[in-house]
Amino acid sequence: MANLKEIRNRITSIGSTMQITSAMKMVSAAKLKKAQDAITQMRPYANKLTQLLQSLSATLDADAGGAFSEQREISKVLLVAITSNRGLCGGFNSSVIKGTIKHAAAAYKGKEVDIYAIGKKGNDLLSKHFTVIENKSEVFDDLTFDNVAVIAQQIMDLYVDGAYDKVEIIYNQFKNAATQIVQTEEFLPIEKIEGEADNTDYIFEPNKEKIVLELIPRSLKTQLYKAVRDSYASEHGARMTAMHKATDNAAELRDDLLLTYNKARQAAITNEILEIVGGAEALKN
Repeated sequence: MANLKEIRNRITSIGSTMQITSAMKMVSAAKLKKAQDAITQMRPYANKLTQLLQSLSATLDADAGGAFSEQREISKVLLVAITSNRGLCGGFNSSVIKGTIKHAAAAYKGKEVDIYAIGKKGNDLLSKHFTVIENKSEVFDDLTFDNVAVIAQQIMDLYVDGAYDKVEIIYNQFKNAATQIVQTEEFLPIEKIEGEADNTDYIFEPNKEKIVLELIPRSLKTQLYKAVRDSYASEHGARMTAMHKATDNAAELRDDLLLTYNKARQAAITNEILEIVGGAEALKN
């Protein structure tokens, strides 16, 4: 059994750890509220815009500028993996990394797969398995639509230029503070809604080319921005939950050490009393 000094030092160390984890939990809770409000307000608009985009793309001809919906034989694939820059958030990052590796092996076996990393953790770990062509971890320092739009435009240019035949986004979708769902979304080419679009008569104003040049790129940028926002809210939810559990575990460990300390202290006092009584008896004899 450890001596009393060692137990006291451990109790003090655990108390300091509890202060850190409790503070991190409160910070993540404050950031989560703002991030959750942002993604909750944005998600209906982004989903409706994506549906409109899919219906519109089904009516486009190749000569009308439907380069984003062009179906090609898949030989090179780009996976956009969205993680975080920091750890201490449970299985948030590992779920995306494992999901990316598993999806690449199952869906694109024998194909050339590259990674476009958004987040430092994904870049550091996925670079051991794939070629990471870009790392945009700095986007979380100032998470705005304009900054994400630059990334989306770069990815769109790679697809239009023929560098990749398919682009997918892998990220954690926010459900609640304790639950994040790994999602794999097709980014390019645009998935067409067959059947429904064939029975829909569209009126284009000012013209079809104008719609293609402005609406589709903006919709794609909005789709990526929604995914990044989802991941950002999921990160703080996962970190808040992880720090809450860490604080509870530290409190349980501290209580166990306090019990051990009190037992050791009581045993030491008992031994001292026995020594005193034994010495007194020896003096009488």
